[in-house]
Amino acid sequence: MSLQGLVNLVSQSQDVSHVRAAAARGEKLLALGLSGSQRSLLTAALANDRAVILFIGYNQYQVETIGQDLHNLLPNRNILVFTPHELLPHEEATIDWELRKSRLEVLKACRRPGSVICASVQALSEALPDPDLFFRYQITIDMDTRVDTEALARQLSVMGYERVDMVETFGQFSIRGGIIDIYDFTAEHPVRIELFDDEIDSIRLFSIDSQRSIENIQEVTIFPARERLFVTEDREAVKDQIWQDAQDQGERLINAGLNQEADSLLAKTANHLVLLDTGNYFPGIDQYLPYTARIHTLIDYLPQDSLIIVSEPARVKEHHKLFLQDVGETVSGLLAKGRILPRMAEMFVDWDGLWPKIYRHRHSLYLSVLDSKIPDLDAVSTYQFQIRSAPHFHTDLDGLVDQLRRYRKQYYRILILVSTEERGAKLVEFLKEHDIPAQYTDEVGDKLKAGNCIVTKGALENGMEYAGFKLLILTELEIYGKKRAKRRVNRTEAQVRLTESDLKPGDYVVHVNHGIGQYMGIETLEVQKTHKDFLLIRFAGKDRLYVPTDQIGLLQRYVGLDDEPPKLSRLGGGEWARVKSRVKESVQDLAEGLIKLYAERETIEGFAFPEDTPWQAQFEDEFPYEETPDQIRAIAEVKRDMENKKPMDRLLCGDVGYGKTEVAIRAAFKAISAGKQVAVLVPTTILAQQHARTFQERFEDYPVKIGVLSRFQSPAEQKKVISGLRSGTVDLVIGTHRLLSKDVTYRDLGLVVVDEEQRFGVAQKEKLKELARNVDVLTLSATPIPRTLHMALVGVRDMSLIETPPEDRFPIRTYVLEWDDQAIAQAIHRELGRQGQVYFVYNRIQGIDNMFLRLQDLVPEARIAVAHGQMDENRLEQVMLDFYHGEYDILLCTTIIETGMDISNVNTLVVYDADRLGLAQLYQLRGRVGRTNRVAYAYFTYRRDKILTEDAEKRLQAIKEFSDLGSGIKIAMRDLEIRGAGNILGPEQHGFITSVGFELYCKLLEEAIEKLKGKAKQQIPDPVLDLQVDAYIGDRYVPDPKQKVELYKKLAAVQTLEDADELALEIEDRFGELPDPVRNLVLATRIKVLARQAGIASVFLEKGMFVIRSLPGIIRDREKYAALVRQFRGQVGYLPGSSPQIKVKVKGLSDYEALLLLQKVLQSLL
Repeated sequence: MSLQGLVNLVSQSQDVSHVRAAAARGEKLLALGLSGSQRSLLTAALANDRAVILFIGYNQYQVETIGQDLHNLLPNRNILVFTPHELLPHEEATIDWELRKSRLEVLKACRRPGSVICASVQALSEALPDPDLFFRYQITIDMDTRVDTEALARQLSVMGYERVDMVETFGQFSIRGGIIDIYDFTAEHPVRIELFDDEIDSIRLFSIDSQRSIENIQEVTIFPARERLFVTEDREAVKDQIWQDAQDQGERLINAGLNQEADSLLAKTANHLVLLDTGNYFPGIDQYLPYTARIHTLIDYLPQDSLIIVSEPARVKEHHKLFLQDVGETVSGLLAKGRILPRMAEMFVDWDGLWPKIYRHRHSLYLSVLDSKIPDLDAVSTYQFQIRSAPHFHTDLDGLVDQLRRYRKQYYRILILVSTEERGAKLVEFLKEHDIPAQYTDEVGDKLKAGNCIVTKGALENGMEYAGFKLLILTELEIYGKKRAKRRVNRTEAQVRLTESDLKPGDYVVHVNHGIGQYMGIETLEVQKTHKDFLLIRFAGKDRLYVPTDQIGLLQRYVGLDDEPPKLSRLGGGEWARVKSRVKESVQDLAEGLIKLYAERETIEGFAFPEDTPWQAQFEDEFPYEETPDQIRAIAEVKRDMENKKPMDRLLCGDVGYGKTEVAIRAAFKAISAGKQVAVLVPTTILAQQHARTFQERFEDYPVKIGVLSRFQSPAEQKKVISGLRSGTVDLVIGTHRLLSKDVTYRDLGLVVVDEEQRFGVAQKEKLKELARNVDVLTLSATPIPRTLHMALVGVRDMSLIETPPEDRFPIRTYVLEWDDQAIAQAIHRELGRQGQVYFVYNRIQGIDNMFLRLQDLVPEARIAVAHGQMDENRLEQVMLDFYHGEYDILLCTTIIETGMDISNVNTLVVYDADRLGLAQLYQLRGRVGRTNRVAYAYFTYRRDKILTEDAEKRLQAIKEFSDLGSGIKIAMRDLEIRGAGNILGPEQHGFITSVGFELYCKLLEEAIEKLKGKAKQQIPDPVLDLQVDAYIGDRYVPDPKQKVELYKKLAAVQTLEDADELALEIEDRFGELPDPVRNLVLATRIKVLARQAGIASVFLEKGMFVIRSLPGIIRDREKYAALVRQFRGQVGYLPGSSPQIKVKVKGLSDYEALLLLQKVLQSLL
């Protein structure tokens, strides 16, 4: 798909040629008559490879719309949107790194010819440092560079990079000996530089997921990791000036009777001055930028030959004025509260500082719809475009055909843009049936000729009729009256992968043979004059166990179903064995029940639905989003089940908003197409209303009768629906447990969809079983489940997992900050300003009324509703429904919104006292916003100057990591998965999971199921190795304990020699040349693989010889032993007997030589 041909064609028009020539001469030109996508097309036609274009709009929505159009028009060009900051410079919260990345990409692109940048006047008003400083602080390293690692570390820190043990995300660097890893915000992959002394040995890009190198490169340029660099020649003078201003402002506050505010300001400033001394960046440092440098704007970053295009200059000025008024009021309030110093106001450039930079720029163009007087724009010539909006047809396809005939007679070039190839093909077929020779193409190219009608896949905000150039462009908005949703790749969330949680000191672990203990760290011990690493595990009392690192596979991180720490086991005695035995019995019963149920279902005969009809394909094509791969797979699995004679019983698991409802809708359509009825059972009235709306929207163009049964329907309405179900006039019913009442009967029920089954009671579940005895059942669950449980249940439960988020989502901008009236008011105003709604979570019913009054003071114009679990049920449902219908702007509530509320218009979440909530709760709350293609915001606040408990501090730290998409989000996902597991396995399994930990429980369940199905595998015991060689990972080679544990886990998981070789390459790639103990460790791992393959029970060192014993039952030909002795004459001996032994003489050999010889001997045994 490319609209480049359209852009090339319009570029040749007389109008564009005139405008291009005027701009090149430096003439100030006002182009009239352009609106919407007409501006985008002109901008695209003016773009070239030699210059940068800056498009200035009056608000963020306009520039994002133009940016989206330009992406579609110029797919091969660098199109960027400069987003304004969402926090004020003084706010002590970490800037969202997706925003940070996008802004840095814009600054970098300013010097790259061919780039097109779209920016609102608000974004242009925010202060930036000197561009020369920004571009000076970039580091280029090639194969001839000499590197001083300490000097490089200092420079990277000044550039805003954070030093870590292992690079896991943007803006980090690590130095491990001679290996330097750096992840530039503006790069696709991080870079690894390997040194030989101070010379470059290699420069490689590596994968952030595997930490393995991808490809070698010859040169890399590292850009700053923050836009506002704090660089000054005289730090002391800057500090003196800041302190003087703080004292002056403090005096003003005291004179105004605000002593407490003055004290607070001085204390805060003093603290900041101490932080400035460290030379590190800290949240809130940006407010001091005016003390270190002259203020610049994005315009100062542009080259002289760049072109500035200003859309609606009069509106740009008006919006700038309103923005500065808003900022001025906020700054005044902050000054009065002792929160900032007066010079922070300089961080926003006024009109007199901004407009001359635009107007005096050599090449500038101004666009306006109307020819009216524009202030500050006097000496300009005007040029009128003959262009207007395209006609609208609102699905009147006959009207479309008539108009197209008329345009063709006038020799117009006609271009129709559709969202999918299928829709394009159908439209071409329809037009040909009506004698319009339309043609579908993937590339417009040079096919747009006079009288031609071209249909292609593409998107613009709106169409246009360009009479002056005989060109008509139509989009789905003009033809069908609605647009298909825009797609936007979600880069951020894709970075988060749920992995085995890292093992760190203090974590609880389960040792398969000894029980539950606490991991205390790795210790290197000297045993029989050799060094080896052990994992120290603390058990109950003073019991301690040193576990050899090659046995790390016997340890699992303890995960229970709640936050309670587990009871530690005692070493020795039979307690742990008894616990395991009880769990095994329970698991055996569970497995038998599951298998019996599965077998019963295999014998019941249900209805086999026919294959998809063309109608089904058409219905699915109208889904306004692009399906994720997981969604496509789940849909295929559900349809396969439905087409089978056996009744479907499938569980569909997926996180909030991952598209489970669409899978259910397609299944429902398939059932209705076959003449069957569908029942959708939901746990709450609100969900019933919500689903009703979703289903009605999707089915609106089809003759499907949908009924709703819940308390919100009057008795008369309910009676009508029940009668329709009985007679068959109602095709689909959505309802609460009211559906399970005796008076509800169906003429021909074919499919039951159950949403959130775990929220129904036992009695309701029994009634559901009766209802769904031989019909297809699809159960939806919003709590994801762990892959381990999924694997354990394969073959006894049909399950589909949706693990990938939809690609049309913007990442949720997450901020963790101290409560601040101004910041929160600003966040709420921003949301209300775009006609959105806000969730405000205050999780204490006692003080919720006071918070209501406080919010009213902060945002008096907002309509606020209160909702909590102790309200009357009918009143609560009414409030929720009113909020759903947009009657209120803010829902002040407890965590009751955690499940079930799905309102696309709510895109700002504020959580008060976030430190009191668990990570999984915060994760689920955050999932309630960001459900559309709008940017969503989550503000997790904690109280100012509150003395936090140690636990709360840890939680806050985790939330902060969580906002950076670090390990916190993984923990939250893990918590949620375990909850999901509890839902599936049932409450009676809760205690058993708690007693042995979740991982071991899943393992035992899987073993029990395999055994009952007769597929139990014979476990060959691992060989026991006691080689007494120095084989460990030293602290100098891998200083980070977390990475060390990860490597030991990988070594323990090696199954083949290829795995061992791959791992050796990975370790060398990440940490440099292998030192002797690590080389020995890898070789010992190879030996373990060979010993396992050769059926060896043990290898141990005795009197200078390795003694090799085979497993019982392994019988080798005597000739094999004789050949071995001959091959290694004088080095290998053989002792026959009931348990034959091979002895390998290694006295006098180094550790490595001894291991090499042992490896050769074992290879000869295979």
